[in-house]
Amino acid sequence: MITIIGAGIGGLTTAIALQKQGIPVKIYEQAPSIKAVGAGIILANNAMQVYKNLGISYLFVTEGNAISSMNIVTPQLKVISKADLQYFEEKYRVKNTAIHRGTLQKLLVEELDEGTLELGKQLQSVKRITNSEDTGDGNQQNFQLTFTDGTTTTAAYLIGADGIESQVRQQLFPATEIRYAQQVCWRGLTNFTLPPEYRHELNEAWGKGTRFGFVQIAPNTVYWYALKSYHTVHKFGLHMLEGFFADYHALIREIIKHTPKEKIHTAEITDLKPHKTWHIPQAVLIGDAAHATTPNLGQGACQAIEDAHVLANCFVNYPSFDEAAQKFQELRIKKAHQIVNTSWTIGKVSHLNNGFLIMLRNTAMRMLPKSASRKQSAQIFELVDV
Repeated sequence: MITIIGAGIGGLTTAIALQKQGIPVKIYEQAPSIKAVGAGIILANNAMQVYKNLGISYLFVTEGNAISSMNIVTPQLKVISKADLQYFEEKYRVKNTAIHRGTLQKLLVEELDEGTLELGKQLQSVKRITNSEDTGDGNQQNFQLTFTDGTTTTAAYLIGADGIESQVRQQLFPATEIRYAQQVCWRGLTNFTLPPEYRHELNEAWGKGTRFGFVQIAPNTVYWYALKSYHTVHKFGLHMLEGFFADYHALIREIIKHTPKEKIHTAEITDLKPHKTWHIPQAVLIGDAAHATTPNLGQGACQAIEDAHVLANCFVNYPSFDEAAQKFQELRIKKAHQIVNTSWTIGKVSHLNNGFLIMLRNTAMRMLPKSASRKQSAQIFELVDV
């Protein structure tokens, strides 16, 4: 039995992939229920390939919205750079799909074997069991888990899928560093009808120290995100939001204006500084617990989904948990860290404040050959063979 801490997208996908290989799994999740709350997400081509391999990609196509172009634009929606995704749609026979994160999570939960998921279990402590301790279990148990509700259990093998603030990582692994990008992000959902030309695109507008992205995730439902840099003061109230984007295109101003305040969530932009240890004996980290990234490439959840694909295949192809976990780390760490570092850099480049530097940046991006953009996308979308 493999125990997973965290029923986010990475943890759920890993459980589904393992169960399809006949490997028993138990998930403990701190939330008391799985509700269709949260923001939107784009399942990029690499993530959709994983779900296609698992035989469930059609679920998300039905509930989501196909995205065939991802554009960087000016605040007035003039195209700076365009990533046409049709080449990869034809190559891999899947489409990038925008979907409500809560809907995605609910669909994944429904694919689990009955009794897999236990809710309302927030991990408080995890400690390794020594040989001298009696667990009361006939099988070898390597960890004792204690939850905030006072209950305890044991685990033979542990997967930490509990996010950037992972208790599994903090208590069992070497110290790591969470980095602050000095950017605040607002995420919103609104009932809004986009003009037809924007309905199958992601558009991200780059201004002076600000950005605004929007995408349709379902009929007449738009997910958007807005970011602003800060240096010292970063307590930005919602009443300030419209002012930060007052010089943006009327469509963007309308999207913000028509979003109920209770549908807007505010958060700091952070990532996990790349580190070398995802695996220790009988335990492994995946997703944000291992390699949390800033959202600038739209690959945070997608990389967790890739983790699920590679880790499950490693468990099939290698005879022990530790051999499989070590191979998983070897296969995934280079790409995951490239995503983290590239995304961090894009976050800085996209938030330039100097008008001259912005002009140079936009000119360089417009001149970039289509082949260069396609090469970068190819590196992101290609799955590793196990």
